[in-house]
Amino acid sequence: MPERAPHATSTAESGSFCTARCACGWRGPARRARSQARTDAERHLAEAAAGQQTGTGSGRPLE
Repeated sequence: MPERAPHATSTAESGSFCTARCACGWRGPARRARSQARTDAERHLAEAAAGQQTGTGSGRPLE
């Protein structure tokens, strides 16, 4: 089984928006509130710890 990418989140600002990002390639949706971007990152970490699929890198679940 291949080793998974580590999960280390951060936030990045672009104009009026803030986006949560992870070292694994995941990226949350653009948010106007930094606190919501941090919440997105915390949710991603919790899902990763639980072994759930967290999406395709766009902040959206796999379809």
